[in-house]
Amino acid sequence: MSIFISSEATPGKKNKDNYDSPWKETIEHYFPEFIAFFFPDASDKIDWSKGYAFLDKELRSVVQDGEIGKRYLDKLVNVRIKNGGDHWVYVHIEIQASYDHVLGKRVFTYNYRIFDKFERPVGSLVILADGSPNWRPNRYSYSVLGSKTSIEFPIAKLTDYLGREDELLASDNAFALFTVAHLKTRATRGNLPERYSVKMALIELLADKGWSAERINHLLKALDDMLYLPPELNEKLWYEITEHKQETVMNYLATLEHQAMEKGRMIGAVEGRQEGRQEGRQEGESRLLRKLLEKRFGPLPLPVTEKLGSASEQELEHWGEAVLTAPTLEAVFQNTTTPLFHYGTHPTAHS
Repeated sequence: MSIFISSEATPGKKNKDNYDSPWKETIEHYFPEFIAFFFPDASDKIDWSKGYAFLDKELRSVVQDGEIGKRYLDKLVNVRIKNGGDHWVYVHIEIQASYDHVLGKRVFTYNYRIFDKFERPVGSLVILADGSPNWRPNRYSYSVLGSKTSIEFPIAKLTDYLGREDELLASDNAFALFTVAHLKTRATRGNLPERYSVKMALIELLADKGWSAERINHLLKALDDMLYLPPELNEKLWYEITEHKQETVMNYLATLEHQAMEKGRMIGAVEGRQEGRQEGRQEGESRLLRKLLEKRFGPLPLPVTEKLGSASEQELEHWGEAVLTAPTLEAVFQNTTTPLFHYGTHPTAHS
């Protein structure tokens, strides 16, 4: 099954809404749910008991992007169909987040390239994630000298789910929640107060789902990436969430804190060869970790705050992992070379 994901180009530097990564990562984690939610007829024909496989390298050998426009993200997955024996089949799935007059031609082109490469039947399914309810391309054809070549493909239009948000949020399918997040991201573009409220509501609802920690972590990351807020607002949002749902959200917040550290390191590798940026990044990581510690253990003793202020990136990462499971504040820092507490006492921050 081949997946091609094309997202709307981000216009200008101010719009930091991210569609590509959340779609890609959520599909990778919950592929059967993706097919079941958007294309139930296709899902019924797939033999999910036989598994499926993503074939990224094979896809790159098939798709020559320069000929029909730049591609952003792509996946190749093959599956077996019911009563199909041991034969793999390939289904081309494209996610298009903006109007594209050559979409039909591209679906046609990728379809026949995959067929030519693997010599197996190929089905094409298309998600239209743009904001126009009337744009619904579902075919491509040409004819010459009495010969006609064509393709027709089913589509799922995300705007068709507008007004059904309550129904979607009650669903146990990950892509029901994900579809609401996508629609709300588009609807709140340029409206930070509304974006803030929507993001908080979706995250709190997700925390109450009763799903596994791994599943919630994956979807939290998708929501956090898609519904972009400036850093200061995002930090305020997580502080408010942990005030209301401390036990439920703590582990997920720590996970996002680790992700923030990783993002900081990647940004530093690309941009941050200057010492000032390095220090600023570590200061932000230290501040996030301090808030996590305060949420779990209360006001921090002075030696702890001093240690956080002078810690290296590696130390901050190690302590950030320890805060998830450590039973006491001392246990978080138990492998620290310099003792934080002396003489069996814990001086307070005001000592």
